[in-house]
Amino acid sequence: MGNLLKVLTREIENYPHFFLDFENAQPTDCEREVWNQVNAVLQESESILSDLQAYKGAGQEIRDAIQNPNDIHLQEKAWNSVCPLVVRLKRFYEFSLRLEKALQSLLESLTAPHIENEVNNEMANRMSLFYAEATPMLKTLSNATTSFVSDNKTLPIENTTDCLSTMASVCKVMLETPEYRSRFTSEDTLMFCMRVMVGVIILYDHVHPVGAFCKTSKMDMKGCIKVLKEQPPDSVEGLLNALRFTTKHLNDESTSKQIRTMLQ
Repeated sequence: MGNLLKVLTREIENYPHFFLDFENAQPTDCEREVWNQVNAVLQESESILSDLQAYKGAGQEIRDAIQNPNDIHLQEKAWNSVCPLVVRLKRFYEFSLRLEKALQSLLESLTAPHIENEVNNEMANRMSLFYAEATPMLKTLSNATTSFVSDNKTLPIENTTDCLSTMASVCKVMLETPEYRSRFTSEDTLMFCMRVMVGVIILYDHVHPVGAFCKTSKMDMKGCIKVLKEQPPDSVEGLLNALRFTTKHLNDESTSKQIRTMLQ
């Protein structure tokens, strides 16, 4: 992976031209099983995102029912409003479990192909904890990555953190290099690169003992933030907010003031 980055960043003399074609990449035979698992989750994510965007709670109906406990009509109205929402919430949570398993399978294939993990599926106990988080899906991914590292103590943590930092660096290089960027045919691919870059930064920050923002981190945080800041503000504000509010070590003493200032 280190040599790949040296090629992409042109640190090697007489470097070859090397373009990672995210838009047309296909899995090899040995990658097919994990690819199918991850792809199925990604395909389902489109409908999950649409459903989340259309989600409107039943706060008013619940308040009316609480304030008028003897009004049968309002009690039934609240019940009929809440029941479909519970079904949707259950669907979101079940998707998070599939997302968690897909990420763990992906990490296994990238860092230690022969490791097997067990996933706890006790629905009732985990749903309440899931929705108590400010960003449940992102928290699920962070927990899955952290669990992967802690459950596999014989696997050096650098296997995981180096994988994450390499992914972030590759995305950054593809975004900041006009020669590579111009070869993408869709704006969606650029957004994909930015989202992956931010996502793996957040995962790295949760897994690495001192996080992504310290001077010894293998993450080029200044470079990654600079790339985001160069994009149209309305397309990256959510990603910048993810770095501001869902990372673990941003406010540590080891974080430089310059990085904090860049994220303000």
